[in-house]
Amino acid sequence: MVTQEKETLIQNIQQKFTELFHADPLLVSSPGRINLIGEHTDYNNGYVLPAAIDKVTVVAIQERMDEEIHLYSFDLNANAVMSLTTELKPAEDWSDYVLGVVQQFIQQKLPLKGFNLVFGGNVPLGAGMSSSAALECAVAFALNEVFQLSLDTMQMVKLAQKAENEFVGVNCGIMDQFASMFGKKNRVLKLDCSSLEYESVPFEMDEFRIVLLDTNVKHSLGSSEYNVRRSQCEEGLQLLNQAFPSITNLRDVSLDQLDQILLPKSSVFYNRCRYVMEENNRLLKACNELHQNNMRAFGELMFGSHAGLSQRYEVSCPELDFLVEQVKPMSDVYGARMMGGGFGGCTINLVKTDAVAGLIETVGNAYHQHTGTTMQAYIVQIGDGTSLL
Repeated sequence: MVTQEKETLIQNIQQKFTELFHADPLLVSSPGRINLIGEHTDYNNGYVLPAAIDKVTVVAIQERMDEEIHLYSFDLNANAVMSLTTELKPAEDWSDYVLGVVQQFIQQKLPLKGFNLVFGGNVPLGAGMSSSAALECAVAFALNEVFQLSLDTMQMVKLAQKAENEFVGVNCGIMDQFASMFGKKNRVLKLDCSSLEYESVPFEMDEFRIVLLDTNVKHSLGSSEYNVRRSQCEEGLQLLNQAFPSITNLRDVSLDQLDQILLPKSSVFYNRCRYVMEENNRLLKACNELHQNNMRAFGELMFGSHAGLSQRYEVSCPELDFLVEQVKPMSDVYGARMMGGGFGGCTINLVKTDAVAGLIETVGNAYHQHTGTTMQAYIVQIGDGTSLL
């Protein structure tokens, strides 16, 4: 089902393309994503449980007869022109997400010509829904179609991720691009970040909405602390591996082994590694609950995830904790937790459909009174992955 908002978006992109380039384009839609449970587990080779959402980026594309690339961002009313005959370099602006993918295709020696491309979307920027991955995946999919390159979906996912890592310069894991490409309506994706094996798990949305409550804050320690957490987990794993050579992944560890090896050496390493171990276990339990359609039990595991992120992994902040505490007593909110890197951003809430409006008003008022900051809310449903329109 195409919503009115998406229909309007598609029409706007198509009309702008025709106006600029006097031709009918090929159209591709690619969604943003959420992550239901499994946070900070991706770079620890653990499990994540993302889903594509019904907020998308739309790309219109057509091959040119020369080597030039003409880009237009509908949302920014900005354009850029470059040539495939010169080396592509980051401009450190919106065009990098497109050109990074082009550069990856060139490095793979895939036969590209010039092209015209217009894009725009309704994935909220800066709210942790991976608008960048949506654009990268849309571009990869569009180039594959228009130049008939016969790439499979996982190849496109990996090229889109490398574009973000190497050209944009963000060291993200594979989850964002994976969810954007592979997403399915009313399904979440249980992804093993070590082997890239995945399972599609049912997530019945008939009675529920997913509501993201945005703190509208981003504390400056976010990016530096992300790297610190990464190294703390790596050092903890190294100590465990020295004592038990068979341990190569934090999900192979028992609580006894953590208590024996890490607790006497470092309470910080112990807490970081214990969180990752527990979060992987929570995710596996969560998938079992979804197979039983037990949304109440699934929601309790979301609350458990937040407690771990706040207390053991220490990547939450007062604003995120406040939003989770506000919804805990509400019987129509089945679960909530911070989503993403932490130190700001959004909480993700599993809410009964008829309680959504009241929740947003009540919690929004309490948040403004408590912090002086305005909370934003986004209501999303689980949608399909990248596709031709």
